[in-house]
Amino acid sequence: MFLIKKNRKIFLHNSNFYEKFLRVYRWNPNLKKDPWFSIYPILLNSCGPMVLDVLIQVKNDQDSSLTFRRSCREGICGSCSMNINGSNTLACLEPLNKSSKFLTIYPLPHMYIIKDLVPDLSNFYNQYKLIKPWLLNSSSSKTNEFLQSKSDRIRLDGLYECILCACCSSSCPSYWWNQEKYLGPAILLQAYRWIMDSRDLHTKARLQFLNHKMRLFRCHTIMNCSKTCPKSLNPGKAISSIKRQIFKNL
Repeated sequence: MFLIKKNRKIFLHNSNFYEKFLRVYRWNPNLKKDPWFSIYPILLNSCGPMVLDVLIQVKNDQDSSLTFRRSCREGICGSCSMNINGSNTLACLEPLNKSSKFLTIYPLPHMYIIKDLVPDLSNFYNQYKLIKPWLLNSSSSKTNEFLQSKSDRIRLDGLYECILCACCSSSCPSYWWNQEKYLGPAILLQAYRWIMDSRDLHTKARLQFLNHKMRLFRCHTIMNCSKTCPKSLNPGKAISSIKRQIFKNL
């Protein structure tokens, strides 16, 4: 039997009536207790088809204290990244698996947790700033535009689409062990995006910054990053390409 709180009223329901159960990792820094799991019954025909729909329904109808990040609903922002049934992905893009009775959700692994499903990404974004993720072009131009050929633009495909959801970095064992020094696959993918941009004139300086035993070469080509990317990008390939560029140009 389950107690469900809805609109300030308590309802008692038989567990056999529900098609699926949501099991969510919980932790509150204001409570002096260890992390725990909360289990919520779900009626599939009363919610949307994605995991994010289930979380929103639970927060609205059953437990308003459940905490998670979300923003858009089109897989662009990357806010709702979490570990769903053992895989890092975006809750807004992950469909409900109707064949399984339980849906288990953790926050992104091996990161400090602020509350429940919300990881602390401060270090992740600080690393992003280190690669100077903007166009470095000191040439004088009479216009505000830096033109680019179609062939040069195509070279950025598979790089610019990264939404910095951190799914790949938090799935990388090298990043788990050395996240204070190793930049991780998401940041290195972004770094390669600017290295490959024909409008950027500081390619050599960018490569010199990355030519470091910890920032780049701590990658052991485990390839968890490429496997888990919800946008089907290939950070592992980008990292290998950066290494080739360093050997070629430095």
